[in-house]
Amino acid sequence: MTRTTPLNDAHRELGGSLVSFGGWEMPVTYSDIRTEHDAVRKQAGLFDISHMGRVRFKGPEADQLAGRCQTLDTRELAIGRVRYSLLLNVDGGIIDDVLVSRESEDSLLFVINAGNRDADLEVFNSFADDLDVEVIDDSERESMIAIQGPNSAAILEAMGIDGASQLGYYRMGAFEGPMGPVIASRTGYTGEIGFELIVPSERARDIWDAALEHGGAHGLIPCGLGARDTLRLEAGMPLHGHEIGPSINPYEAGLDFAVRSDLDYVGRAALDKVRAEGPARCLIGLVVAGPRIARTESTVLVDGSEVGAVCSGTLSPTLGMNIATAIVETKAQDAARFSVRIRRHEASARRMPLPFYRRKKE
Repeated sequence: MTRTTPLNDAHRELGGSLVSFGGWEMPVTYSDIRTEHDAVRKQAGLFDISHMGRVRFKGPEADQLAGRCQTLDTRELAIGRVRYSLLLNVDGGIIDDVLVSRESEDSLLFVINAGNRDADLEVFNSFADDLDVEVIDDSERESMIAIQGPNSAAILEAMGIDGASQLGYYRMGAFEGPMGPVIASRTGYTGEIGFELIVPSERARDIWDAALEHGGAHGLIPCGLGARDTLRLEAGMPLHGHEIGPSINPYEAGLDFAVRSDLDYVGRAALDKVRAEGPARCLIGLVVAGPRIARTESTVLVDGSEVGAVCSGTLSPTLGMNIATAIVETKAQDAARFSVRIRRHEASARRMPLPFYRRKKE
């Protein structure tokens, strides 16, 4: 059965085009992808991300549980800090990518992908039996809203959550606002300055409406999954089932920075072997010539020989060119030119460093 977020009525009232995504009915657009994408790059966009899971480890052995099931040694994570991490299978493939935050000495918050919530919970619970820790799924009790773009801090201030606007990158904390407590983090999936807010589900509509009311003067508009995807792809951020998945390890996906643990987590032995031998494949960025967009699983070739496949592709609204990510054989990554088979056509392509887009430093 398709789930809905507490903001489903708001999406319908705003004319959102709703689609099924990861088992949830979510807005793909309200106006059009280009308009929403440009709003985030230039002013601000508002996203419902309540479909994401929120799971807490609470108890004196929260760090021990975390150390068993993902690639970050959370013992080094200070209160109020956020880190990107990975859940792996025994072969080193990526089950999910997650954000881990320390809320207190004995409480860790995991934000997980919507479609992987049940699988992640199964992993968490399978390692918790002999530990003094609770695994608490707060995904229904809480909702999550993202305000992204250059004007996002000003919008938080206008909403009366001004303390949150001072957060540093990948920092989080609990704040009081006119509508009650809010957990805010300086995180996002767009490549822009932005914030993600966690609130009790019964107050999600109030926060959403307040953001639209106070954000209008700052160019804020509601945005859907379509713009979220073009924004994250320009920023070189992975999407599960595309750049990451159970058959792709962190070194192939260019996510070695997320492996920050010497503990005996699931998949470590496999990763140690990959690290020693070097990955057989790697993730690269491509600019594809011509009008056709390279879609997922389009074949990538060098001198007529298949060397890999496209992970994601789109027409970049910011850059005005067709961009794509691809997993290719490591030995082919420095080829002078590539081609991509798009349906029955072959389009020439050149490598472009990831990310395709990087916002200017503050």
